[in-house]
Amino acid sequence: MVDYLMMKERLKQLVLEYAFQYSDVPAFKLVHGGLSQFYFNCKRVTLDPEGQYLIGNLVFAAIRDVPANAIGGLTLGADPIANAVAYTSHLQGKPIQAFVVRKKPKDHGTANLIEGRVAPGDRVVVVDDVITTGGSTLQAIAACRQSSLVVVKVVVLVDRQEMQGRERILQEVPTLEALLTRDEVMAAYRHRSP
Repeated sequence: MVDYLMMKERLKQLVLEYAFQYSDVPAFKLVHGGLSQFYFNCKRVTLDPEGQYLIGNLVFAAIRDVPANAIGGLTLGADPIANAVAYTSHLQGKPIQAFVVRKKPKDHGTANLIEGRVAPGDRVVVVDDVITTGGSTLQAIAACRQSSLVVVKVVVLVDRQEMQGRERILQEVPTLEALLTRDEVMAAYRHRSP
């Protein structure tokens, strides 16, 4: 039997060790242009083999009972998460398709904004690595709706708990779940710091 609490604790340690930086004064420039004391580069965990194993299992557990055909989000942050979940879902005997939302439509071929085996009317879960303002997650939700997909849940690796990101996303979808919050990571950071 898989121990999800142990998996979450191990994921938190990976994020703390490889993806998280902290400064007493705001020193990290964020996508929205502001400065923050906290920085999360989650690709150092989402692209890691152990990180993918943990994320695949934890996100799959979070959506196991959600009636969804597929999982994906805005490239690049969502891609390794969606792929890990798709792989895990197959191993668990409940396959869920992965899909990718492009930042802009292709300028050739079919000019698709979404890539993957999804079709209008499919119920999907949108994933992201980090939410601050919620901008990339909201962009993915809008692209899904433009392609007539029904977004039933959002799952994120880390909620930075600032800039109203969670609140903005919850205005668009019924449920948002974060595997980790900034407060949880900071508590672990303070606990291990001398």
